[in-house]
Amino acid sequence: MSERVQEIVKIPAERVAALIGKNGEIKKQVEKAAGVKLMVDKEGDVIVEGEAEKIFFAKDVIRAVGRGFEARVALKILKEGYHFHIINLKDYASTENAMKRIKGRIIGEEGRIKTEIENAADSYVSVYGHTVGIIGPIDGIQIATEAIGMIIEGAMHSTVLNYLAKARRDLMLSRMKGG
Repeated sequence: MSERVQEIVKIPAERVAALIGKNGEIKKQVEKAAGVKLMVDKEGDVIVEGEAEKIFFAKDVIRAVGRGFEARVALKILKEGYHFHIINLKDYASTENAMKRIKGRIIGEEGRIKTEIENAADSYVSVYGHTVGIIGPIDGIQIATEAIGMIIEGAMHSTVLNYLAKARRDLMLSRMKGG
């Protein structure tokens, strides 16, 4: 049996309730699914205790909840084939207005662009704070990251939607072939 270790993950204080859930239900779910013990304080410090390899995946689940994902989506990271990726918008926006504009373009009118990205990439996307989080299979994360990169660089939405339509077809063909 591996020795138990502890690591600390920091999440925004306003996301603590989402990690704990009503009557601690979400916290218990994460602990059971990941095989770790969580100690959460109201400032957003989360102590994760368990075997090192279990902590590795549990930290991504906790970070995903901290980045705006619902716990049921974040828990998919523990499934084989699902990964978590973060794009830090501070790397692309120098002002608060630029950040707002990029986030608005990624989400799109009534959430349309974000939904198109999620559907084409077979992934989940969360725009929260200064980050965009993506949960999905690695091929889906690549598609979502490419589409978001196009948006950040100022591509027209129609260009991004055309890319996504082609990417969705290619992804489906690749998966049907077992690739």
